[in-house]
Amino acid sequence: MSSLSRELVFLILQFLEEEKFKESVHRLEKESGFFFNTKYFDEKVLAGEWDEVEKYLSGFTKLDDNRYSMKIFFEIRKQKYLEALDKQDKAKAVEILVQDLRVFSTFNEELYKEITQLLTLHNFRENEQLSKYGDTKTARTIMLGELKKLIEANPLFRDKLTFPTLRSSRLRTLINQSLNWQHQLCKNPRPNPDIKTLFTDHTCAVPNGPLAPSPANQPVTTLTKPTAFPSLGAHGPFPPGTAVAAAANAGALASWMAAAASGASTVQAAVVTPASIPLPQNQVSILKRPRTPPATPGVVDYQNPDHELMKRLRPAPSVEEVTYPAPRQHAPLSLEDLPLKAALALHQGSTVTSMEFHPMQNTLLLVGSATGEITLWELAGREKLVSRPFKIWDMANCSLPFQALVAKETPMSVTRVAWSPDGNFIGVAYTKHLVHLYAFSGPNDLRQHAEIDAHVGAVNDLAFANPNRQLCVVTCGDDKLIKVWDVSGRKHFTFEGHDAPVYSICPHHKENIQFIFSTAIDGKIKAWLYDNMGSRVDYDAPGKWCTTMLYSADGTRLFSCGTSKDGDCFLVEWNESEGSIKRTYLGFQKKLAGMVQFDTSKNHFLAVGEDGQIKFWDMDNINVLTSTDAEGGLPALPRLRFNREGNLLAVTTSDNGFKILANQAGFRSLRAMETSAFEKMRNPADSSLIKAVPGAPVASVSCKVERGSPVRPSPVLNGVEPSKPRIDDSTDKKPWQLAEILDPAKCLQATLPDTTGSSTKVVRLLYTNSGAGILALGFNGIQRLWKWVRNEQNPSGKATAAVVPQHWQPNSGLLMTNDVSGVNLEEANPCIALSKNDSYVMSAAGGKVSLFNMMTFKVMTTFMPPPPASTFLAFHPQDNNIIAIGMEDSTIHIYNVRVDEVKSKLKGHQKRITGLAFSTTLNILVSSGADAQICFWSIDTWEKRKSVAIQMPAGKAANGDTRVQFHVDQIRILAVHETQLAIYDASKMECIRQWIPQDSLSSPISSAVYACNSQLIYTTFRDGNIGVFDADTLRLRCRISPSAYLPQGNQGLSPLVVAAHPQEPNQFAVGLNDGSVKVIEPTEGEGKWGMIPPSEAINTSPSTTSNQTPEQLQR
Repeated sequence: MSSLSRELVFLILQFLEEEKFKESVHRLEKESGFFFNTKYFDEKVLAGEWDEVEKYLSGFTKLDDNRYSMKIFFEIRKQKYLEALDKQDKAKAVEILVQDLRVFSTFNEELYKEITQLLTLHNFRENEQLSKYGDTKTARTIMLGELKKLIEANPLFRDKLTFPTLRSSRLRTLINQSLNWQHQLCKNPRPNPDIKTLFTDHTCAVPNGPLAPSPANQPVTTLTKPTAFPSLGAHGPFPPGTAVAAAANAGALASWMAAAASGASTVQAAVVTPASIPLPQNQVSILKRPRTPPATPGVVDYQNPDHELMKRLRPAPSVEEVTYPAPRQHAPLSLEDLPLKAALALHQGSTVTSMEFHPMQNTLLLVGSATGEITLWELAGREKLVSRPFKIWDMANCSLPFQALVAKETPMSVTRVAWSPDGNFIGVAYTKHLVHLYAFSGPNDLRQHAEIDAHVGAVNDLAFANPNRQLCVVTCGDDKLIKVWDVSGRKHFTFEGHDAPVYSICPHHKENIQFIFSTAIDGKIKAWLYDNMGSRVDYDAPGKWCTTMLYSADGTRLFSCGTSKDGDCFLVEWNESEGSIKRTYLGFQKKLAGMVQFDTSKNHFLAVGEDGQIKFWDMDNINVLTSTDAEGGLPALPRLRFNREGNLLAVTTSDNGFKILANQAGFRSLRAMETSAFEKMRNPADSSLIKAVPGAPVASVSCKVERGSPVRPSPVLNGVEPSKPRIDDSTDKKPWQLAEILDPAKCLQATLPDTTGSSTKVVRLLYTNSGAGILALGFNGIQRLWKWVRNEQNPSGKATAAVVPQHWQPNSGLLMTNDVSGVNLEEANPCIALSKNDSYVMSAAGGKVSLFNMMTFKVMTTFMPPPPASTFLAFHPQDNNIIAIGMEDSTIHIYNVRVDEVKSKLKGHQKRITGLAFSTTLNILVSSGADAQICFWSIDTWEKRKSVAIQMPAGKAANGDTRVQFHVDQIRILAVHETQLAIYDASKMECIRQWIPQDSLSSPISSAVYACNSQLIYTTFRDGNIGVFDADTLRLRCRISPSAYLPQGNQGLSPLVVAAHPQEPNQFAVGLNDGSVKVIEPTEGEGKWGMIPPSEAINTSPSTTSNQTPEQLQR
């Protein structure tokens, strides 16, 4: 909006204030965003009108604009929450917590947990930090002072807190001056004109004769208006007046998103709403040919490049952009900035069809393949963190045409994988109909979120967008349509207009105008607003065939790359304002049989995969800057993708894998990162590189990662060529042998302190889900909690063997003690389960089940009194109010805590229940019992699907406790019995692997658990030995002798239970029969537990589940 139009708004605000239109004043303040009325804001805050407070604020900022805005909204919502608690209105408080405060958990999960736990207090002032909270009025006053400081410091409020100095009734004065001026122009001015309207220009009637021609009808050129006075713009109340201006406006070519003017009506502003972006009725689809000047001089054409919409679509600096960083001066370009050297070569197992780096974690790569599988790789450790084969989640909700395709066993490939901007969702598009959305909350936490039958035929592209601040998924397909969905799978828009299958989409925004570019295989480029008004752009792409479009990282420059049917390649930069090509890049030598892929790096470089190599351009130079073949092995048209920092480049290879190219900073990021992936995901601004370790480029490397690395080096060397050297070559040069740790100096360990004297043998052990604490349940029913604090020694605040944690207790000195009255502890089977947010722990030790508050240690409730006693507990993964409870009498109770009711009782075992595990992927509950049976139950109906007996070694009785735990793929399951480790394929309900104690590990197994990435299994034995097994092959990788971690001379001391850290795959903890707990990690020099046996190092895949022999399994 022009400065004069802005000043006009201030004049209207003054007029409305003088006329006492109070609501209109504040509505215009909010909608224009020009003036923040602190007096009005203060009144609403002190009155506690929170909805109006947030509504008014929304005109000036939104929650995620910057840290000041986030703090403003947090303080307001926190105050609203505390007031509800103060009124003992728990229902309202819960509503505020879920609807208003949950959004902040992404940024500070610990704080959100503390706020949640206030619900459990009778008076929230019991919390030490809130002990000085006074009455509501005082609290609001204090908060208001804090808000004022935040608003004044917020750059988005700059120049908006002071109303300009104006003479009173300034708008009236200007109107009077205009009327006087019009009267002076009258041919027959009358001495005392009777002016009755402002809607038309004033003229004085000719006395006793015909009326003088009205200015509305006479030619504009007859009016000699001051030429020095500029137009107020396309949205001004007065149209441009001169014939010259009219001709200039009429002769201007249409901008990309402009609409043709069909008359002399003033064009109105487009307004973005949650559901649509309404446009004036006089706007039509894009003009496909140049306009000619209007034939009538008096009709002014308002379709000009200065139209407000065009201004918003042009690159323009802003005070503080939300999505794109402010433009900055580029440092001089250097070839060293480009990732040209091969750092890793990894084997996917099938043709890679799409790749995308996590938007915040620079070494986390999502890969889609031709088999329909998606894999999440941690490049720093060369690990497959998560792998998901293609699977239809709910056939009943799919269309009949798709069901028919499935019946024909049509192969399904991934066409596109994409991350949401915040990294919390993954989108996967397939070659037939489907889009899958996954929720991602950590390296090993990938959950099914929504399945969408999106298009008829292939879904060719997928992207995330935020129209009206709502996260949406945009898709396009062979059915010539573009569709917009919310992340729950509900469709909002369908855009029709292409005459050929839509090949790619590029959602974008300029300020508050959200739009989508799309390209089809007939070479047409169209653009759409989020409404039902049709395409606003219709242009031909260079080559007139398959084209993709991308913006530079700062969102200011638009590029496209495509191929013609004849095989010519075109890489161009567009002039967005005019819809014309600004720059065409040179350097393509050959005719190409297929479609090229390209990507942009930060705001400097372009890269294209062509002719078996990667070519790079400086964005400001049309000639090729350099190229690389990545040391060979690339296909003719390699796919490629930069990470956010531009220091890593993933490129596909001909052998069903991909390589990672890196610059010097990229090599450092692969070796050493300061914070864990969990911290990095929530605090990307804090992540930084440490210890710059120079390294020579090699085709494949096994990067040696520092202890602070987000994910330690994988024990499985996926796809590493044995003939190529690795950075850690000191180990490779030696023949492989089992790693045995006999000396305490060969591993890191910490013994957790006990300050209560309540220790007894540890029978159950858990890490908290945050990874910052450990919870131990003793034989006597008492639970102990240890917490690691964030400090200089431990900047991540996570559990580590390098720092001794605090034995934590509330100020009250309470212990978390289970009800053991009348219980024979020798016969009891203690059990424990922790809620997903670490707020509550549920446990029993032969008596009633107790629900404890993890902050206060108070018992919130008890239930399920014996007999029969509870022997195992498991929270439903999708509903913390539903608990599966295994019982002493062999039944399983499905219990709803909220209504205190057993919903179902499952019968199928012959002896007590000793293990329970849920799979949301397969929609089943797996149970194990002391009868050596494993049962599979449907979560939907709670009916038993199958029961299988554990394959006992010869001479062993079919009894004893059996524990079960799902692999991160939610398909394979680990069964642990004192006689064996066994891997089951839960989808087929059959055993596929088994290991029986032997040789140096011949003692009975006491406990075993998957590492957090499910690539290792930590196993404890009754003689004190600890074995670290490869999870896919059950081959022993490392043996930790009792002498390495148990004190000398303590005969009979042994581990009873083991637990794995939820984010650090090489850390585990053991609980001993003397009540002590130890945390154990590899040394910094080793960084991992042994090495994978050579025969299994190549061509194996942790994602594959079958009934084949280990040698047949493909990695």
